[in-house]
Amino acid sequence: MDPTTAFDGSTRLFFTIGHPVAQIRMPRIMPPVFAALGMNAVWLTLDVQPGDLRAALDGLRRVRNLGGLSVTIPHKPDALACADRITDRARAGGGANLLRVEADGALTADMVDGLGFVEGLRARGYDPAGRRVWLVGSGGAGAAIAAALCEAGVAALALTDLDRTRAGACLERLAALHPAVSLTLTGADQPPDGCDLAINASPCGLRDEDPLPFDPARLPSGALVADAIMKPPVTPLLRAAQSLGHPIQPGRAMLDHQIAPLLRFFGVEADPKRVLAAIPA
Repeated sequence: MDPTTAFDGSTRLFFTIGHPVAQIRMPRIMPPVFAALGMNAVWLTLDVQPGDLRAALDGLRRVRNLGGLSVTIPHKPDALACADRITDRARAGGGANLLRVEADGALTADMVDGLGFVEGLRARGYDPAGRRVWLVGSGGAGAAIAAALCEAGVAALALTDLDRTRAGACLERLAALHPAVSLTLTGADQPPDGCDLAINASPCGLRDEDPLPFDPARLPSGALVADAIMKPPVTPLLRAAQSLGHPIQPGRAMLDHQIAPLLRFFGVEADPKRVLAAIPA
């Protein structure tokens, strides 16, 4: 569909629910994707105050031309609580970023933030299966990445977080669903032995004055260093890692590579390469 074409009664409506919503990028990303796929659809934002999500969802599940919902800060944990059906990936991550209304009116919840991260690794030829991973941060993004990595078959996952209670709860959820993965809680100065992949999923790096979330000099030679932060595109952590000869993975890949799985969750089968080519820079 040409993005200049007027919308009509057959237009499918997609929304991202958050608070605030000014920073949400989906309304900019999705029009060229919809155009490339020939879809008559529009993606908008809904600013919903904390505590009001359930009421908003009760109304939205009655909208007949609703294509689907994505959910962002601060609603991801509440979205899980509001859902009638939950994927194992969302359950392990402790939150949902997608909601789909089923034919019977039930809400199904999924989480593809972490799946986008994993697909970004695979796109560069890096298979996380069998790897030993160090993950710093177990908030919304970190927990989602941890769940997707365990689903992808990593051998071991060491988790670091200043909030050890939150990190412990994350490991308990993962252990219940992925008993074959070796799970440990470690300090910021204690990378696991034989670490293949080190990931920052904490807020460290959003500001110039932030300390590094971990010292890449402590990592084994050749370990891949990834950051979930998208701005700046190359964070101080990634610059430091690159200067030491480590391969790096910027945060933008996590967003771009979750668009095709997101569409698939909403019943739209699309070639991931075609979707990626349509996403604006």
